[in-house]
Amino acid sequence: MGKKRTKLVVIGGGTGLSTLLRGLKHHPFEITAIVTVADDGGSSGRLRDDYDIPPPGDVRNVIAALSDVEPLVEQMFQYRFSASEDLRGHSLGNLMLTALTEITGDFNHAISEMGKVLKVHGRVIPAANKKINLHAELEDGSIIEGESKIPMAKKRLSRVFLVPENVQPLPEAIRAINRADYILIGPGSLYTSIIPNLLVKGIGEAIIRAKGRKIYVCNLMTQKGETISYTAGDHVQALYKHVGDSFVDSILVNDVKLPHPVEELYKEECAEPVTFDVAKLESMGLEVIKRDIATIRSDGTVRHNAANVAKWLVDYANIYKQNISEPIIES
Repeated sequence: MGKKRTKLVVIGGGTGLSTLLRGLKHHPFEITAIVTVADDGGSSGRLRDDYDIPPPGDVRNVIAALSDVEPLVEQMFQYRFSASEDLRGHSLGNLMLTALTEITGDFNHAISEMGKVLKVHGRVIPAANKKINLHAELEDGSIIEGESKIPMAKKRLSRVFLVPENVQPLPEAIRAINRADYILIGPGSLYTSIIPNLLVKGIGEAIIRAKGRKIYVCNLMTQKGETISYTAGDHVQALYKHVGDSFVDSILVNDVKLPHPVEELYKEECAEPVTFDVAKLESMGLEVIKRDIATIRSDGTVRHNAANVAKWLVDYANIYKQNISEPIIES
C-alpha cells in the first residue's frame, strides 16, 4: 500500500505562487493551488473583457509551474507573441485557456482539461469561476477600481474589496481547504494576489474553520503602492482585517540579510526587506519560523528559494505528523 501523501493547499497568485509550486511539486504532497482571478491588466485583462471570463494569466503560470512536460512544450505554452498587432502581448497559454473556456463553457473545466494535457502535479482551482473586479479604498476614502491600478496608488491602502462582493467559491476549493493538512498562504502581492482569494465568499470562512495548520509564507520585500514600510506583523494584520478573524498558526520568514547592493536596487523602487518584528508576531500567538529562503537572481531581484521552502515544509510536516490524529472530515 502506497504511503499517504500530505494534503497541501496553496493560496495566492503572481510570480510568488508559481515560484513556490515549482519546488513543492517534487515532493510527496497532494497539491491543490487556489489561484486569484482579480487581474485586469495586459493579455489577461484583454481576454477577460473580450470574452467575459476570469483572467487566465495567474492560472496559466501555476499550470506551467506544476506541469511535467518537456521544457520546449512549457516554453511554447508560456510563449508571448510580439510581432502581430492583434496578438501582441498575448501568451499562447492564455489563448488556449480562453479557447477551452469557450468550447467547454466553463473556466474551471478548461483548467482541468489543460492540466491533463500538461500533466499537472495536483489540482489548479480558480478562486472564483466568474469575472470579478478588485477595488481598493485608500486611507483618505478615495476608491481605485481595477487590480492593475492599485499598485500605482501614492497613498496607503485601507482595504480592498471585490465587485460583486457575493461571488461564490467553487465547491472543490472548499473541499480541498477542509481536507488539507497544511494551508500555505502566499507569497505574493498582499493586496492584489493574496487577499482577493480570501475575499471570495466562503474561502476565508473555510480557512478559519479548517483543521489543517495555516502557514503564512511572508513576503521578502515590501512593495510600492501596496505595502510600503510594512513589517511582517503588518502583513498578518492586513490578512486578519480582511478575513474578519485571526487564523494564521505559523509564519515563515527569511532570516538571512540581503546584500547591500540588492537593498540599494530595491530602494530605487521604494521597496525594502520586510522587517520581521518577532516580538509582535509572537504576541499575536504565531509560531515564528526563520529560515534561509531567499535567492537572488542575476538581475538583482529577490525571490523565494522554492527548493529551500519545499525542503523545510517536508521536514516540518514530518515533525508535526504525530499531532494530526483526528481525521479531517470532507464537507
